[in-house]
Amino acid sequence: MIRKFLLLFTLLALSFSTLAEPETAQSKLDDLAQLNQEVMALYQTSKSRTGSTRDVLRMQVLNKNDDLRDQLGQLISAPPEGAEGKLIDYVRHQIRYTAATARYLDQKIKVDEKALDSAPQEEQLLKQKQLDEERQLSVQMLGDQWTNYHWLEQLGIKTAKDKTKLAKDISERLEFVSASLEYNHQQEKELSKQLKDASDSEKSALQLMHILTQRKVSSDIDRLNYLASLGDKAEIDTSDYKKQQFEVTGDLTNDILNIQVIYSIFSAWTDNLKKWLVDYTPQVLFKIFIFILVILVFRLLKNLTRRVVKRAVSSPNLRMSQLMQDFFISMSGKAVFFIGLLIALSQIGLNLAPVLTGFGVAGVIVGFALQDTLSNFASGMMLLIYRPFDVGDFVEAGGVSGKVSHMSLVNTTIRTFDNQIIIVPNSKIWGDTIKNVTHERVRRVDMVFSIGYSDSIEQAEAVLHDIIDSHPAVLRAPEKTIKVHTLNTSSVDFIVRPWVKTDDYWDVYWDVTRAVKLRFDQAGLTIPFPQQDVYLHMVKQENLNASPSVHNSLLQ
Repeated sequence: MIRKFLLLFTLLALSFSTLAEPETAQSKLDDLAQLNQEVMALYQTSKSRTGSTRDVLRMQVLNKNDDLRDQLGQLISAPPEGAEGKLIDYVRHQIRYTAATARYLDQKIKVDEKALDSAPQEEQLLKQKQLDEERQLSVQMLGDQWTNYHWLEQLGIKTAKDKTKLAKDISERLEFVSASLEYNHQQEKELSKQLKDASDSEKSALQLMHILTQRKVSSDIDRLNYLASLGDKAEIDTSDYKKQQFEVTGDLTNDILNIQVIYSIFSAWTDNLKKWLVDYTPQVLFKIFIFILVILVFRLLKNLTRRVVKRAVSSPNLRMSQLMQDFFISMSGKAVFFIGLLIALSQIGLNLAPVLTGFGVAGVIVGFALQDTLSNFASGMMLLIYRPFDVGDFVEAGGVSGKVSHMSLVNTTIRTFDNQIIIVPNSKIWGDTIKNVTHERVRRVDMVFSIGYSDSIEQAEAVLHDIIDSHPAVLRAPEKTIKVHTLNTSSVDFIVRPWVKTDDYWDVYWDVTRAVKLRFDQAGLTIPFPQQDVYLHMVKQENLNASPSVHNSLLQ
């Protein structure tokens, strides 16, 4: 019983669906006819209007016609039985309508182009936007026409000749849009260059022109992209146009994976490289030759400048320190070579203004990053100006003692007495006490010698005077000083202070010290050394037998 009920229900459902199908197809045809009447009514109304009203009505016609084409396409993909003739009529009507719309758009584009050229600057952006929309609609008409011919083929009508003619129109439009894109892209790049060097009064006009050109380039790219996809349907070779689109936009699309497009891109790059080599190789080689020649000339000038500056700063009248002389000699050579480098770079076509600006910006950044180095640099300048020491001086500075070997603007090289090289930052030297041992040409040698309390002071003084007076390196002026200085705990101390040349300081110090020991021994004078007398007190036996308190007091 249930099976019979289900079978009956299925037969009823199939009968209802069979009856409803013709009604649905007929309703779609009726809707299509209604839309067609509305499109025709709007189109006829637009013919009698002018100005902006006519444009608005034509835009409504386009929108209505798009709806009509959507329904028409659905019916053609699954045409109802017996409706092929009506559908063919609708498609032929679309072919005529599309051709008429294309002619109207072409005429309007020409009028609007003239209006754009004569319009004030403040209105050009709005008119350019309207013109771009019209151009986009114009190329879309080619796509609609191609769809119309495809529909006729689906309905059994041959359109090979019409498609061939339309493919030719598409190819011509591709060439035109490609040329327009190339021209506008070149204009956009040229305006970008002009904007960089333009004055404030020129920038406003150039910026407007630059924006207009950018919009033209964007519109050309959209049209070229649409036409290229349409050209693929028409079996037109569009690899060059896709390559051009990639070169202008730099966008990676699926078209780039096409072998023909890749081959076209690499062929263009190869051709451009060959052309560049042929056109510019002699010029580049000549510029390289000039660059090298300028560098060599200024290198010679650098050495010549260093020699001239060296003679100038070495003059006794200037009284410059060796550090100051080295600084001026080094900086003069570097300055000449730097100027030569800038001139050489300008000869190869490099714009020096951005380079110098970059140096300025880099200098600020480096200044923040290298604050300690700049502190050393400033300290080096102060050392050069105030000259607390010079190359060859023995100094105690920055916690280091030794001979100044070399100095730059950021650090000082000191060679210690045991021949170690120590590089000290200038900021540490300038911020601490500086002791220059060899700054003066004459130094006093301070020595102390001792005799015992049992020795003769007069005899010791005579020996010391004889030793100092007989040494050839001791100066007669300033006068030496030999005096009894201190009655010490174990000795009588004499100060001996002869004056010598700075270079003879240590020789005199060591010679006199040796001579004093030998002469004191010969004269019987003793050189006391630290000593201490220890006295032992013996404790009697009866005190040991005393009470513990007494014993403790004795121990204390």
